[in-house]
Amino acid sequence: MIQNVRKIVVVNPKGGSGKTTIATNLASYFALQGAQPTLVDYDPQGSSMHWLDSRDASLPKIHGIAAYEQNMRVTRSFQLRIPEQCRCVIVDSPAGFTPAQMRDITRGANKVLMPVLPSRFDTHAASRSIADLLLVAKLDRGKRQLGIVANRTRQNTRYFETLMRFLTSLDIPVATVLRDTQAYVRASESGLGLFDLKSHERIKERPAWTQLIDFLNAESAATAIA
Repeated sequence: MIQNVRKIVVVNPKGGSGKTTIATNLASYFALQGAQPTLVDYDPQGSSMHWLDSRDASLPKIHGIAAYEQNMRVTRSFQLRIPEQCRCVIVDSPAGFTPAQMRDITRGANKVLMPVLPSRFDTHAASRSIADLLLVAKLDRGKRQLGIVANRTRQNTRYFETLMRFLTSLDIPVATVLRDTQAYVRASESGLGLFDLKSHERIKERPAWTQLIDFLNAESAATAIA
């Protein structure tokens, strides 16, 4: 068992919500902080692992685990083991998982982030998923264990205003609001995160990510990973 490991899970059963973008950018941030993070990819598309494969070896190290693969030659626990020096685990969850899978993926998480897009279909799906996280996965609302990320937003639009009204009504913290920008696309093509870019290339996004990191750091006592 490895002590003092922070676990952050990015989850939304609906595909295309931006889970991988958030997971990979968090991994790049914690790598720069010296946490030697592990990025665990449960999504069969393997987008996080493809991103990691594109990452230059000169950049801060991120350990990757392709959890979507089934390796019959080793035990599941051996396949999911993390390096002893790791101090942060970031989980990119799959779309369309069952309640049992939700419990397994979120077990031991310090924080769970749910990205939600500004559309009627996404907000409807999010409300059901949040209920499952609270009732099935037993996330603690009082400890601010679950946070919403309003993703790919364009402020001063009707969809953005509708999304924020919906999120406010949930009584769940809005961890941050991320803009709809090509900066993430350009970075991901080279295995980079926002924090790997030069300062002037990420200055517009910095306040939103500072808010997200502050949310993650609040009451973030690390757990023990078996």
